[in-house]
Amino acid sequence: MNQTITKAPAVISPLGDSALVITFGDSIQYDIHKQIKTCKDSIELNPFPGFIECVPAFTNLTIFYNPLEVVAAVKKKEKKEFVSPFEVVSSILQSKLENEQTEKELDHRTVSIPVCYGGEYGPDLEYVARHHNLTPEEVISIHSEGEYLAYMIGFAPGFPFLGGLSEKIATPRRSSPRTSIPAGSVGIAGMQTGVYPISTPGGWQLIGQTPIKLFLPEQNPPSLLQAGDIVKFEPISKEEYQELQAKEGEK
Repeated sequence: MNQTITKAPAVISPLGDSALVITFGDSIQYDIHKQIKTCKDSIELNPFPGFIECVPAFTNLTIFYNPLEVVAAVKKKEKKEFVSPFEVVSSILQSKLENEQTEKELDHRTVSIPVCYGGEYGPDLEYVARHHNLTPEEVISIHSEGEYLAYMIGFAPGFPFLGGLSEKIATPRRSSPRTSIPAGSVGIAGMQTGVYPISTPGGWQLIGQTPIKLFLPEQNPPSLLQAGDIVKFEPISKEEYQELQAKEGEK
């Protein structure tokens, strides 16, 4: 049985027995993000029986489902004895993809994140500046003037992969990753920037740190940022950082 259904440019493929992946392309592009976001919103607005959740990534959307509920819904409606959950769900999604309108522009939520750059909060700021023959102040200015699209949340809980970094400060990862990075660290890796929501190992160049908590497991949703958000970074002083950190600790 051929388990791959193609509708250019989207490709639907199985992922185990309770999920499938819709691939929309092979590069990081806003148009691909737009298709992914449109499809995700459509599924969540009109979920099929057995739907659990959608997880967007740079070029694809993973849909998780309960195969027993998928089959039960089909048997009840069509009186079929056996049907593959993948075939049922992929057929539903194929039809949805054919009828989706992606010409409409997306609505983006804008989130401002305060950042204390350099020093103990951004130990790689000087390196990034030297790498581009810039001053640290110029790196801060370029980084904080940008607007960044959250293409996906992953790697660690609440970690936003942000596209839109200026080529002027795009910097390769560190040759030797750190074994522990403080929560809130703002980093650069190639043409991306991001924020570490929790303390974890990592190899991104650290240029600053925010006192704002990006991962709040007791809340729903637990991640401050969602795929499709626009992020702006606001430079703050060390004193402002400490003041905001104290307020965050009271929450």
